[in-house]
Amino acid sequence: MAAGTTAWHTRRRTRRGSQDATRHSTPGQPQACQAGIYATTTEQHTWRNIVIASLIAAAASSASVALRVHALTTGPVADLAARNATITAQIAITDDPRRRPQHHYQGPQQFIQDRYVVPATLKTIQSHATTTTGHQSVNVPITVFASGRTWGALLPSQQVEVTGRLARPTPGDLEAAILLVRGPPRVLTAPSPLQTVAGSLRAGLRTAADALPPDQRGLLPGLVVGDVSRMDPQVSADLKETGLNHLNAVSGANLAIVAGATLALSRLLRLSLSTRAGFAALAMLCFAVVARPSPSVLRALLMGLAACVALATGRAKDGFAALSATVLLLTLFAPELARSYGFALSVAATAGILLIAPRWRDRWSRTTANKEDATKHQDARPGGGRLLLPRWLAEAVAVPAAAQVAVTPVLVLMSGQVTPVALLANLLVAPAVAPATLLGFGAALVAPLWPDAAALLVIPAGYAVGWIITVAGWAVDLPFATVPWPSGLAGLGLLAVTVAVVMIVLRRRAWRVLALTLAGTALVAVLVVRPLVGSWPPDRWLMIMCDVGQGDGMVIAAGAGQGVVVDTGPDPVLMDKCLRRAGIKDVPLLVLTHPHADHVNGLPGVLRNRRVGAVVVSSRPTNPQASTRISADLARRRIPEWAVAPGTGWRFGPSEVSVIAPEVSGGPAHGQGEGSTINNASVVLWVRWRAGSMLFGGDLETEAQDELLRRHPVRADILKTPHHGSNRQSPAFLASLGARAALISVGADNDYGHPAPSTLALLRRIGATPYRTDRSGDLAVVERDGGLAIVARGDPRAPKAYGPRRGDHGDHGDHGGHGDHGDHGGYGDHGGYGNHGGHGDQGDHEHQGERLPGDELGHSRALRRRLAFRHTRLRGTIGLN
Repeated sequence: MAAGTTAWHTRRRTRRGSQDATRHSTPGQPQACQAGIYATTTEQHTWRNIVIASLIAAAASSASVALRVHALTTGPVADLAARNATITAQIAITDDPRRRPQHHYQGPQQFIQDRYVVPATLKTIQSHATTTTGHQSVNVPITVFASGRTWGALLPSQQVEVTGRLARPTPGDLEAAILLVRGPPRVLTAPSPLQTVAGSLRAGLRTAADALPPDQRGLLPGLVVGDVSRMDPQVSADLKETGLNHLNAVSGANLAIVAGATLALSRLLRLSLSTRAGFAALAMLCFAVVARPSPSVLRALLMGLAACVALATGRAKDGFAALSATVLLLTLFAPELARSYGFALSVAATAGILLIAPRWRDRWSRTTANKEDATKHQDARPGGGRLLLPRWLAEAVAVPAAAQVAVTPVLVLMSGQVTPVALLANLLVAPAVAPATLLGFGAALVAPLWPDAAALLVIPAGYAVGWIITVAGWAVDLPFATVPWPSGLAGLGLLAVTVAVVMIVLRRRAWRVLALTLAGTALVAVLVVRPLVGSWPPDRWLMIMCDVGQGDGMVIAAGAGQGVVVDTGPDPVLMDKCLRRAGIKDVPLLVLTHPHADHVNGLPGVLRNRRVGAVVVSSRPTNPQASTRISADLARRRIPEWAVAPGTGWRFGPSEVSVIAPEVSGGPAHGQGEGSTINNASVVLWVRWRAGSMLFGGDLETEAQDELLRRHPVRADILKTPHHGSNRQSPAFLASLGARAALISVGADNDYGHPAPSTLALLRRIGATPYRTDRSGDLAVVERDGGLAIVARGDPRAPKAYGPRRGDHGDHGDHGGHGDHGDHGGYGDHGGYGNHGGHGDQGDHEHQGERLPGDELGHSRALRRRLAFRHTRLRGTIGLN
């Protein structure tokens, strides 16, 4: 960066010198000759300066990194970390403790223990493995992993005493060790006055934001001061996928808004330019105090000052020089920023705004020069004038466009994707960012002194952040909002080739017209044609198994915009996305089969902006701690909770849902430990449709499967494979179902070995074709030709249909009702996997009959009588159809 800045200034001086030589040439020597001699001489100086600057920058950075690495890899901390020693230490908190998300089941305590990652500086250590009792003084950065709500209340600059075990740091991180803390910390010192004031202002903003809806009250503090402690996971995911995630972290944009408002006020007061710059700098420093001067905030502050310098002087090159000096300074004193993608994105966006945006703004705006150029162009080529925009509109478009173009290479390297919708989303939210930031900042300032006034200020700010949330939610659902792209250097090279081709095409008018025509046609195909012929979910869907990773999350069709949800998966974001794709706005019934995290932790995603009529839980309590937490959450939301007995049934639209296990009177089916006991108490559902039936087996293991076979044998066309396809399956139970398809909800590369190879072999041996979410994404059960079929949203190579039992719907091959599973085994309109709109090649014979639900039942008479009734009273209570 320093070398680039040197080259920039030297090139400009070269041009100026060449022009001066031309103007002041002697009468006896041609002007062009003198200018050429001068340019050649200065060009040599240019390359010399570039080489010198590059060598100096490389040497300084290398020396800084070498000194830091030496300090961190030598000394007592590195030695103790290599031995995984247990120590008692005093640490100083350097940044806000970050609460860790919990996606996997860690036992009952995971429902009540909050886990934190805390950046800190290790001050003193005392090893438990040595006989010495003294403390050793050190001063090295570490990362602390701890549990307990006490950590969430700590502020930067506080010192605490902890006991824990040291471990080696993550390779590549410039820190001395990782400290795994046991128990709560013992607070030694109060936070500094500066951090106390900052904490008070941030807490005041959070309190004032309590008057807003949950999603807005989480985003407003994140937008204003970078406080994401209450950020809605779904909102955070939407912002990330639409290129708006820079809004929930303090960046140069926040500082620029505050500085811009200060400059505007100073201009109204007719202050001098230097005074305006001073007030802007003071405002940004105050803002940084409120946002806490962590390394990310300091980085944004210095870059904001660079942008402010460029804005005040009107010379972009000065801003770029300041940006370059800032980058060099930060990488010298904080070398870990050199490998931070966040730092690279911030630098790239700022550079794009400083270098590219002014040129695009002037080219697109109705300035005098542009009007003259357009007039000349029209005179030379009639009808070839360029469409010009008002200057304010041109700048509003140029700034986000330049920033997005500049950060795209970094995004490709980082995540292997491009976000075409980011420019549109940033343009739409731009009018709301400044009001939300200024009103939120004002609320933070007045909250400690006048809480009621702060509460009034956040109300209009809530409307602004509400618009941002609405735009993000709309943009994320657009087709190709995020486009997969090769990551790494290969993706970067492909991006460079693509940009080169686009630039060549746009240079010629005829090619531009052709490219715009093709782009318009593709846009119509994506926005209009594709939703009609290849939308998700497919037509006449009856059940969707959501790809929620290692867990279960399913939805059963219950009418227009309604669905019965069975389990919620481990991640509320993934579950909410699945329901949004299915258009589910109302959940008349939610079934939580058992209280393991991979089945219930996604509950907030189901409850987000949806009405839930009632929740069914297991009638056999096995995990009181988890059940109590769920019950309290449901009671707070005033959602009824039912523990129903086998035989309970409801009808929802096309679906008839019946509970067949567990028995209330039966004892717990013990297995291999506490986890197996909880699994064996899962709620088991049997769902019937006009075209067939499906069994939802929860996480039943061998003991409970054998008990269900003994008490209530059933048959089903499709099986939700119990316990993610683990090896604890009963061959007799699975064979008794007669299922021809087995759906397995499983996470890719999970640590449990699910699905087990033995289970896959067993399913194939009994004639049930396995379908896995880790390979095919969401799976849908649809009605086709009087039978059921499976449609996969993801991998088109996965089989798409299954053959029903012989004698009911034909054979499984060319003569069956569902056709071949080879190259023609598609679904016509749904996903573009075939041409017949059915299940591939229909063969020579068509099935003419219709399966009647219940023909294959093997229930006992008692259970059959219990399944025959309808809950008329409950139907009116929870809105059943």
